[in-house]
Amino acid sequence: MARTVPPLSKLRPFPLLQRVLVALGLLLMVAGCSTATPPDQVLTVPAPPQKYAAIVVDVKTGKQMFEVNSTAQRYPASLTKMMTLYLLFEAMESGRVTKQTQIPVSDHAASQPPTKMRFRRGETIDVDSAIRAIVVKSANDVAVAVGEYLGGSEDQFAAMMTSKARSLGMTSTTFRNASGLPDDSQMTTARDMAVLGMALRQRFPQHFHYFSESDFMFRGRLVRGHNDMLGRVRGVDGIKTGYIRASGFNIVTSYNADGRQLIVVVMGADSARQRNDHVEALIQRSLSPTTADTKARLMFAEQQ
Repeated sequence: MARTVPPLSKLRPFPLLQRVLVALGLLLMVAGCSTATPPDQVLTVPAPPQKYAAIVVDVKTGKQMFEVNSTAQRYPASLTKMMTLYLLFEAMESGRVTKQTQIPVSDHAASQPPTKMRFRRGETIDVDSAIRAIVVKSANDVAVAVGEYLGGSEDQFAAMMTSKARSLGMTSTTFRNASGLPDDSQMTTARDMAVLGMALRQRFPQHFHYFSESDFMFRGRLVRGHNDMLGRVRGVDGIKTGYIRASGFNIVTSYNADGRQLIVVVMGADSARQRNDHVEALIQRSLSPTTADTKARLMFAEQQ
């Protein structure tokens, strides 16, 4: 007996629909696997890996938002002057010096290579101007004069700096001078520089405004600085740049806006401009809820 075939209009469409949905699902899976990493997950690093180090810390929580080579030994360059200023701020707090105290400039201080204010032996600079010269101009002659005044000699002051570093928890830092000029034994880490940056804000909030200054008047002339992060990113309020050939371009940056506080350290960049671009990218990444906790893929300078 022949079987009756039901009308086409009464065939159940579900098996076909299921096959279509399965096929679409497979296509989406394949597409997802072949999609490149989103651009915001790729960080261009403007430095070779043997010089690069970076860390981003949420100041309020202590959470480490990002780090690469943050405990590797690096040359601090003029980030050293952050500790010179820390000890000067302590001396102000204890009453040993005031903003009006005159600091003499020795032969040794005057002989330091640029960047400097070009003082001559026997000249003096008041503490308030000295702070600005160190922050804004990164003046090596002034940093050494401060070190000699507070320590008796630059060598003794460097020992004081190292001792203070240990008391702050900077376990991998050794200072040999007050300025950050080249010395093979003067070493630090990105982590230790972040610790110092946070300590300066927390211990001396009344003096932290100095680190946000981009120029100052001295003896009738305008002295301009070179921390171009100031005014570039809303919320950035300091603190210090540094460069020697052995270190590359370094920076410690403070961000404070919209209830968020970050300390960003970048070391070893090939140029100041690229370093600043990288700092801005790290700030944006750390503030974004979609990327803050994701793992970044790094593209180093020699890979570009």
